[in-house]
Amino acid sequence: MTMPQQPPAPYTVAVVGTGPRGISVLERLAALLRDRGPDRTPVHLYAIDAVEVGAGRVWRSDQDDWFTMNTVVGQVTMFSGEPDGGRIRPGAGPSLGEWLERHAPDRDRRPPLGPDDFASRRDYGRYLRFVHRTIADELPAHVRLFPVRARVTAVRPGPRGDYRLTLDGGARTITAHKVVLATGHPRNDPDTFDRAMLDFTASRPALRYVRGDSAADMDLQEAVRPGTTVAVRGLGLTFYDVLLSLTVGRGGAFVREADGALRYVPGGREPRIVAGSRSGLPIPARGRNQKAPGHVHPARFLTQEAVAAARARRREATGSPLLDFAEDLLPLLHKEVEHVYWTAHVRALSGATAARDFARQHAEKLLADDDTSVLLKEAGLEHLPPLDLRALARPFAGETFSGHAAWQDRLTQVMRQDLAEAARGTLDGPLKAALDALRDLRGIVRSAIDYGGLLPHSHRDAFLRDYAPVNALLSAGPPMIRSEQLIALMEQGVVEIVGPDTRFGADASRGRFVVDSPQVKGSERTAEVLIDARIPTPSLPRDSSPLTRQLLREGLVREFVNVDAGSGTSFATGGIDIVQGSFRVRDRSGHVHPGLYALGIPTEHVRWFTQIGNGRPGVATDFMKVADAVARDLLADLEAGGDAHDAAPASEAAQAVLVGPDRGSHG
Repeated sequence: MTMPQQPPAPYTVAVVGTGPRGISVLERLAALLRDRGPDRTPVHLYAIDAVEVGAGRVWRSDQDDWFTMNTVVGQVTMFSGEPDGGRIRPGAGPSLGEWLERHAPDRDRRPPLGPDDFASRRDYGRYLRFVHRTIADELPAHVRLFPVRARVTAVRPGPRGDYRLTLDGGARTITAHKVVLATGHPRNDPDTFDRAMLDFTASRPALRYVRGDSAADMDLQEAVRPGTTVAVRGLGLTFYDVLLSLTVGRGGAFVREADGALRYVPGGREPRIVAGSRSGLPIPARGRNQKAPGHVHPARFLTQEAVAAARARRREATGSPLLDFAEDLLPLLHKEVEHVYWTAHVRALSGATAARDFARQHAEKLLADDDTSVLLKEAGLEHLPPLDLRALARPFAGETFSGHAAWQDRLTQVMRQDLAEAARGTLDGPLKAALDALRDLRGIVRSAIDYGGLLPHSHRDAFLRDYAPVNALLSAGPPMIRSEQLIALMEQGVVEIVGPDTRFGADASRGRFVVDSPQVKGSERTAEVLIDARIPTPSLPRDSSPLTRQLLREGLVREFVNVDAGSGTSFATGGIDIVQGSFRVRDRSGHVHPGLYALGIPTEHVRWFTQIGNGRPGVATDFMKVADAVARDLLADLEAGGDAHDAAPASEAAQAVLVGPDRGSHG
């Protein structure tokens, strides 16, 4: 008698964290599994998130709508291919802008957004939920997706080469062949400054210190009483979120006057806000977008060939291929943005034909390291200021001010000038065109520095300490409306920027937080509340999550250390050590896990600028390439028959996700 055949056990993958990175892996898994056709091996996918399955914490769909994205909707997608006339499915789906226009449930009840407008983070969370539902609805019959709202508190190897996930401290467990860690922005243990401020407030119940986090997760309503003075540390993107929470979120409103000026109408429950940062400059506005979604700056100087040549020179001179960022890469990057800057000026002055001729001659001179001053003079540009990234990021360096009025006049002048440049656009405006090119160059910069591509001291000092903050300040700004709103709040007296090189501290004798700028006379202010408006820096040793602590304590992960074997110097980066190409995790001894992966923010400083949370329609972005590489490696064992847990990482050829031409691997 023939015994009935037992169905094969399911092949199981657990994705921990369902923000953009986790969803991107699930989307690629679903597309690849559809393409495989009928398969008798069932596949179970677990999408696990502690806050909102399908959106995650930072992009959760119930947050206030004044928290805004800083990428235009036409340049945002979570599908690895564009719509092709067929059903919406993994591998072929709408961008965020297309979804808002054609598929969002409330599209008929909301003001329309054009492709160059900015959506709220809440709307992006709703879009992520839509992508998650599309994945679930379009899976082949042998694949099931299980949404699990729970906190993963431990992951441990199982007895058969699998992994056991502990949920909510032991309430449940899940066993999986493969586990992907896409846990996003961390919450860190207090640093020295945090601890000092927390100790200061511990015996002073009238004071509050709010540590850095996503503004949507800050306790801003309970911590900040109307009429109190609030000090805000940091003038980046989170600063604007905090600002709106304490103004629009308190009933205030912005009104556009007949002359076009923006005016703030107080709601009556606002605090008084004093803020500052090292530069003293609120993060400048993004330029008015003029680029189609697939437009990417074509690198001419900072190219893969140039990086390879620099590495060869280093190897020949020192025996090590590790690069010095300031010597080997930064001059090439400066040539790129300088070339865009001057070419845009010629286009504005003399038209497209003259700009093409100038661009050819200018590129030839830069490639030959020739002087360009005569060429600039012939083009009528000799009277214009050169492009100086450091001066743009630190415009008040060396300046002193007689008082607040003089300082605010100077700051407002810089902000209004920046707004005027932003209004010219990302192609027509020379300044914003050059700065927008920095975004397109992230891919080549990343390929040169990731996985210890720089000398340890250069990685720590020249890149992370000096260049990365300048790049973030100049290329990752908010929509123009945010700068307009800040100026209106300053004019209304609701907000005061204290000055450059702002110092934050506490005065026990006065029982208040103290803020001042050494460059502005009489700038000292006291406050009852201090808010750190800076997103925590990813750091494996400082990550306070139970999962990260368990993995590190038990040696299942380790911190990536950039080591120069020649000099013996090293730099502990703070990121999880992963294998290039497959994104598998290395344990304490350096052994590669057969089925544990990490991507995105937990790997920051091993890879750079991992906070990018979307793909771009029509472009083979690094975001999508990473998702595809992980998905293919996750399925390698299935291809090999389900038991080959030592399967090799996916080949380089297999990792490419074909959503469009690879033009610089834009971030």
